[in-house]
Amino acid sequence: MIKTVKNFLGLDIQEARYKLSNDPQFGMISDAKKPDKWVLSTCGYCGVGCGLYIGVKNGEAVYTKGNPKHAVNMGTLCPKGLSEHQLLNSPERIVHPQIRNNGVLQDASWEDAFKKVSATFKQITDTYGSKAIGIISTGQMLTEEFYALGKLAQLGLRTNNFDGNTTLCMASAVMGYKQSLGSDGAVGSYEDFEEANVIVLIGANIADNHPILKLHIAKNKKKPKIIVIDPRASKTSQMADLFVPLRPRTDLALLNGLAYIIIEQGWENQDYIQANTNGFKALKKFLRDYPPQEVANITGIDVKTLYELARQYASQEAVLTAWTMGVNQSAMGTDTVSAIINLHLLTGKIGTPGSGPFSITGQCNAMGTRESGFTSSLPGYRNFGDMEAAREYAEIVNIPVERVPTERGYKYAEIIDAIDRGEIKALWVVATNPLVSFPDQEKLRNTLKKLDILVVQDAFMSDTAEVADVVFAAATWGEKEGTYTNSERRVNRANKAVEPRGTAKSDFDIFLEFSKYFEGVNALIYPNWSAPVDAFNEWKEVSRGRLCDYSGITYEMLETHGGIQWPCNEERPMGTKRLYGEGMPFRTPDAKANFIASAWFPMQEAVCAEFPLVLNTGRTVEQWHTRTKTRSIDILNDLAPEAWVDINPSDAALLHVKSGDRIALSSPRGRVEDVVVKVTQTVAPGTVFVPFHFNTQLVNRLTQTEVCPKSGEPNFKQTAIQLHSLKVPEGIRLQENESSGSLTHQQTAVKASSLHKREHTASN
Repeated sequence: MIKTVKNFLGLDIQEARYKLSNDPQFGMISDAKKPDKWVLSTCGYCGVGCGLYIGVKNGEAVYTKGNPKHAVNMGTLCPKGLSEHQLLNSPERIVHPQIRNNGVLQDASWEDAFKKVSATFKQITDTYGSKAIGIISTGQMLTEEFYALGKLAQLGLRTNNFDGNTTLCMASAVMGYKQSLGSDGAVGSYEDFEEANVIVLIGANIADNHPILKLHIAKNKKKPKIIVIDPRASKTSQMADLFVPLRPRTDLALLNGLAYIIIEQGWENQDYIQANTNGFKALKKFLRDYPPQEVANITGIDVKTLYELARQYASQEAVLTAWTMGVNQSAMGTDTVSAIINLHLLTGKIGTPGSGPFSITGQCNAMGTRESGFTSSLPGYRNFGDMEAAREYAEIVNIPVERVPTERGYKYAEIIDAIDRGEIKALWVVATNPLVSFPDQEKLRNTLKKLDILVVQDAFMSDTAEVADVVFAAATWGEKEGTYTNSERRVNRANKAVEPRGTAKSDFDIFLEFSKYFEGVNALIYPNWSAPVDAFNEWKEVSRGRLCDYSGITYEMLETHGGIQWPCNEERPMGTKRLYGEGMPFRTPDAKANFIASAWFPMQEAVCAEFPLVLNTGRTVEQWHTRTKTRSIDILNDLAPEAWVDINPSDAALLHVKSGDRIALSSPRGRVEDVVVKVTQTVAPGTVFVPFHFNTQLVNRLTQTEVCPKSGEPNFKQTAIQLHSLKVPEGIRLQENESSGSLTHQQTAVKASSLHKREHTASN
């Protein structure tokens, strides 16, 4: 009673609760949470790769603080990084292996879980062959774990039907780099944001998804011109000097048009082109189909702006083009990446400070799995089918060369299709959640029911884990050690701060122990391995002499210097800031980059009378992927508790809705109910935006399964949909303009992209 009265009168200031004390490393902090120790590590969310410290008190993580000496983030963290320690004690954690009995997942011993899965895998292999086992992993594990899993999948279980969720976000960048430059590998460095005269951000909302990169732009003393190219006026557009709101999925046409203008005006760097590239004449001929007026008709960008964009690429000393999912997640993603690279090759702006085509990765170790993970290539960027490379790898790791796969297996979406056909009988899902992140959810859910066994390995009870037959309980960030590689090829150290929950094991230990249930496999692929450093040391030798050379890196160096950018070797003992500068040729057979001539085509699923709007999906700064990590962190959920739909005022008027109302969205594949409306000018008429994170408003019930034929990356960004409000339940009606006469290919392209000019009316 006395306490209540004191609170009411304001006499109890709760001094003990809010007391601060001095921490020798970070100054004044909460006394109640003052750590016993700080453990140096790296953020485990996005691909920026921020250095941080984990504060540990009584064996529990109580703080996350940015590392002020780390070159990436200089002590700052985004909201997810600042609260990252909270995910370790999430109520969603899986703390023991589980086996489904009588329809219910129940805790089990590791021995029982490993025995059940290994026996089923062996039975399936004996009956259908080893390729009847599919594996889908992640971009969230440590490089040592990716390398261990790749060896187990490809060399131990002998299945090449192995891919990662990075195919849903980065595969187009990988294939674009390969076809243009001869190898995967991000060209640029964050330092280039500080050195560029012009920064072009295309399909990249860094303010939400990679906010720490804004610090590097702020450090640029040249006060660079910032150009943002995006159908949506995202937060990033608000920092632009020039915002270019092109129509959805017309970026390839835009880039081809800019290349046309550069050549038309004689702005290309002929000396660089002749010395360093192939295919210029063919590109020049191809680009005749992309004159400025035609490109203006397709993209909705006026001719004057097109010339200004081209002029910026040609006239400025240093031009950096950075992109993310807006480019990659497209049926033309690979060729759009190559079209960006074309502009840099035409102008010779690549491999020098402030210049180059720069793919910003989405996950903390999407780069690590690309380098070592055995999915899109053999480890070390060796190509499948290259027998010399296969023999080289086999010799380094002391295995028979016939065990090295000669071709890539199914990509992510192809694995799902193979399950649907009955070709793949077992699926092992590692640290990813396809029941939220994969397109066309109804088809996926029906497909997974056809499996003989679904194994999910995760630290959190994800939507996919909930329907698994067996669950492997994995440790997560802060509970294990190894390395991450960020967007700029910086290898960073991640250290173990606390013990795993319950009987959970690190992914590395799971792979090693599971391999022992297959005769001879552990001794063959993990000789004398017991700790992640054993995998790291082998990986260093596998990468030696390759573009992604780690051979000069040690764990101690990473902690001392705040990460090292590969290649790092005897020639480059402190790493390499950017690729393809002087003395570093392209990775093609003749050491020259390739111009890629690729045609733009209209959306396969165009808007129509029944589905007259285009859905764009993406992310928000407060949440992460499918929220397995963030949904139990109060501060993040308070900021973004549910999905919403951005609607232009003109479309909102047709539906008779205002901000805060709730509507439904539908597509040919499904329907999503109860989505809150946000009326905003950030989206154009005829387009909407919805974040994909939320299983409560599962927007991937609507998205289509069309993929880029070269990368296998789904076309998440453009889906034809309808909106349904309480007052207009039938939705918006699209009135077609009449046209006559035969249509050529170009006219068809113009007509398709002009659909957004058509009049929208409400259905009666």
